[in-house]
Amino acid sequence: MKIKRDFYLKKIIDKKDNGRIKIITGIRRCGKSFLLFNLYKEYLLSMGVKEEQIITIALDEIDNLEYRNPFRLNDYIKEKTKDKNEKYYIFIDEIQLSVAVKNPYIDSEEKNVSFIDVLLGLMKNNNLDIYVTGSNSKMLSSDVLTQFRDRGDEIHVNPLSFGEVCHLFENKDIALEHYIVYGGMPYIYSLKDDQEKNKYLKDLFQETYIKDVIERNNIKNDQEVLEILLDFIASAIGSLTNPSKLSRRFLSEKQIKIASNTISSYLSYFEQAFVIYKANRYDVKGSRYFSTPLKYYFADIGLRNARLNFRQVEETHLMENIIYNDLLRRGYNIDVGVVEHEIRKEETRAKVQLEVDFVINKGHQRYYIQSALSVDSMEKREQETASLKKIDDSFKKIVVVRKPIIPRHDKDGILYVGLEDFLLDENIINL
Repeated sequence: MKIKRDFYLKKIIDKKDNGRIKIITGIRRCGKSFLLFNLYKEYLLSMGVKEEQIITIALDEIDNLEYRNPFRLNDYIKEKTKDKNEKYYIFIDEIQLSVAVKNPYIDSEEKNVSFIDVLLGLMKNNNLDIYVTGSNSKMLSSDVLTQFRDRGDEIHVNPLSFGEVCHLFENKDIALEHYIVYGGMPYIYSLKDDQEKNKYLKDLFQETYIKDVIERNNIKNDQEVLEILLDFIASAIGSLTNPSKLSRRFLSEKQIKIASNTISSYLSYFEQAFVIYKANRYDVKGSRYFSTPLKYYFADIGLRNARLNFRQVEETHLMENIIYNDLLRRGYNIDVGVVEHEIRKEETRAKVQLEVDFVINKGHQRYYIQSALSVDSMEKREQETASLKKIDDSFKKIVVVRKPIIPRHDKDGILYVGLEDFLLDENIINL
């Protein structure tokens, strides 16, 4: 079964032959390799590029272990691209598996040679167009892009969106129900049995994500802590938390004493592996950020559900996570909004903080979005829109509800849309 990824394919095509390294990032098993090695390769071939002009190497394959050495990788690519009159397209998969090695010409560890040196050298050849994939943001989004000095373009790939999978189902309602439970890891959609899907998602954590984090960060004897931490975050999506709060929870629930700084580090490792994302709190009226508490979301809702053995599939929080992921895919900067206002209690005044699920920005655009399971009653509607009504600027205010509804505005100009329409139509928020 072949799932189109036109959204990301277009991003790569738009950067073809631009003289920069294309760095395709994303959580492992989200479809980066398929996008590059299959879909983009098919596109190049359809445009007249010959098979021998496309040089591919996957560093996670056992046959290619030697090419994790940057010197061997450099030699391999140069051998394959000898003809200076020919244009070559270089695909390197899972580049973060390349290791830094000692420079044989300089006796100093600070002068280790890495894949960065290889790529910087190769990109000087005008007949090479280079693409790499990687699954760790610390290595690929920050360090590498900095060292490329604006000579690299990052294309971040997410697990499948609802829009990419809904056509696989005859009934869109069933499609959304499935997506809320199993999410968008591509291999899921080749499995027919629910038990197989459950096992696959659980195994991904054990054999891929947790293992990668432990090995990459040289963590000793703390796998249980990592497992528990993921479970805590999974059970608290949509809820405010911070490392100190999590540290206290470890002590009270598991009788494990662990410093908040250690928890903060471990959370950052899972962020770097694109397993989780964090959203900071933003004071809408004060135009300032709060350093704590904050919210965490999983890159894929199916992975989140698997962490909890599919026991806590409560749609309120899952909706919020799914909306967050789709906004991230669309390229918005996302914060959790806080609206402070004063209320009078008899002779005193008290400050109250109301929450806006998402404050999203892209360029000069801003939207305020609330996720609500239902707004069927007047009481529920007032509860979900209280924070939005306290915002006195002119930016769009939107409530996304679980069930299908006809999009409409209320007397305060707040737009109500159904979750399915929101996920399938990016322009619906501009109604």
